Amino acid sequence: MTTGTAPVEVPPARPPWTARLSDALVVAGYLGLAVVLTSAQWGHPHRLFHQAGDQVLFEWMLAHAAHAVIEGENPLFSTALNAPDGVNLMANTSVLGLGVPLAPVTLLFGSQVAYCVAVVGCLAGTATAWYALLRRRLVTVRSAAALGGLVCGFAPGLVAQAGAHLHVAAQFLLPAILALVFRPDSRPARAWRPGVGLGLLLVWQVFIGEEVLVFLALAAGVFALGYALADRAGARRLAPALLGRLAVAAVVGAVLLAYPLWFQFHGPQHYTGMAFAAPGFQLDAASFTASARQTVLGDDWLPGLLSPNPTEENSFFGPGLLVLAVVIVVWLWRRPLVRALAVCGVVFALLSLGTELRVDGAATGIPGPYRLVAGLPLLDLAVPARFALVCVPVLGVLVALSVDRVAEARRAAIPGLPVRLLWAGAVAAALLPLTPTPIRVVPVAPVPGFVNAGGWRPLVPAGRTVVAVPPVTGAALSPVMLWSARTGLSFDAPGGYFIGPSGPDDPAARWGAPDRPTAVLLRRAVETGVTPVLGEADRRQAVEDLRHWRAAVVVLGWLPNADAVRRTVDGLLGAGRPVDGGWMWDVRPLVG
Repeated sequence: MTTGTAPVEVPPARPPWTARLSDALVVAGYLGLAVVLTSAQWGHPHRLFHQAGDQVLFEWMLAHAAHAVIEGENPLFSTALNAPDGVNLMANTSVLGLGVPLAPVTLLFGSQVAYCVAVVGCLAGTATAWYALLRRRLVTVRSAAALGGLVCGFAPGLVAQAGAHLHVAAQFLLPAILALVFRPDSRPARAWRPGVGLGLLLVWQVFIGEEVLVFLALAAGVFALGYALADRAGARRLAPALLGRLAVAAVVGAVLLAYPLWFQFHGPQHYTGMAFAAPGFQLDAASFTASARQTVLGDDWLPGLLSPNPTEENSFFGPGLLVLAVVIVVWLWRRPLVRALAVCGVVFALLSLGTELRVDGAATGIPGPYRLVAGLPLLDLAVPARFALVCVPVLGVLVALSVDRVAEARRAAIPGLPVRLLWAGAVAAALLPLTPTPIRVVPVAPVPGFVNAGGWRPLVPAGRTVVAVPPVTGAALSPVMLWSARTGLSFDAPGGYFIGPSGPDDPAARWGAPDRPTAVLLRRAVETGVTPVLGEADRRQAVEDLRHWRAAVVVLGWLPNADAVRRTVDGLLGAGRPVDGGWMWDVRPLVG
């Protein structure tokens, strides 16, 4: 059949198995890239990703989840750290939503392997989930969905977070949640089934990371408002069913989360406020056009100037992708979806700039938009720099929509081969500089053989603890937390890296356990390398503190200034004896 225009070429239908194979290849590509990004740590137990303390925290959380599954213990609380008081894990980033499913991996291969598997799953899983949503709802061309998923799962901000913050990098549930919230079905009578599914996904996300869920709720609200302004008739048609699904989900969530949330805010070792000044973690306006450290064009100097720390490089999109996004928005402006995405991206980019605008590392004195909402509940505890993570899926979806639009023009046989080539070049030019590099690693002292092999077991009766030196480390890397994680929480110990109350009568948040005089003295010896002059009062205080910690043995592994620290412990407790990987003091005769 011919017409006055060029004939439309209709591609032959592809068998279902080829479509599934293509999907599998896309997912395999995501998995392969995630494995490459974590390659510096596989098989190297004496390495951690660059924010070493955070990895130790999450290794311990994964080990705790596995231990709770096997022992049938309360997963929301543990006395394995901060003995004798314990830790409220619901009030910390316990990632039970990751740790419980990964329990078999943790039990079989240990906490480090489980952590690396979790990082791979977070990156590849997030990319896959966005790929599935794009493919089913928003685009018709697989390559467009694959490219959009790649941006959503492996943007610089996600890679930076994955090396430290599992609860932030694990965003694989967000596309499914959004798919249920913004379901195209406008029939309120059919809201209950997707509403139940939505409620269950929200509960799962709470046990992965509440912070990401708060950002998702805010982003969905801004997006919905932007879409309603762009397409009022469509919004009115879909609103009743949407509200019905949210109501059902709220009921499901309230029933399942009532006790965990009560435990978080009122259970033992709960706290108020935040242990750090969250509003101070903001992004520099120049960071949006800069290159992140973990990219092929990145370096250490500029990102260090423009972001709070290496894990918060959430806005480093480079000039190419931002220019491309502006072109896409102008080009596809008639689509309500694009307008809503643009509004959402701009709002959260502005919020990430904090309470005062900074440009190229210098304060400008200009108030930042975050100041308008900084006093609101929940937002007063948010890290402003992480608002920029909302821009990641916004940009990924925009890129996918543009590639799909160009592909549609090709299928319709619209002349414009040079345009298609130019657009492919523009997308490549924008995305290739963002190619991630393997996550950087740092060395970590090995777990002492005496601890790893269980040499302490005959010396530590039930109800007593292993005290590492230094016992309390505050916000610094906690050796005993690593020892505990790598040995499957086989002993209880004071100290650890977590957030808890400042004291029994002071619920104000602080990092780690409340200090005791002996902990302060030993930590100062570690930091300075100076052996202090000790008196009888110091020795009596050491015995009192060891009794508080219910200590049976004190263990010193490898530390900077280890000789000075050992002499300090000898001066407090008497001569220790060498063991595999360090020194040990049997304090049972002292403590009673």
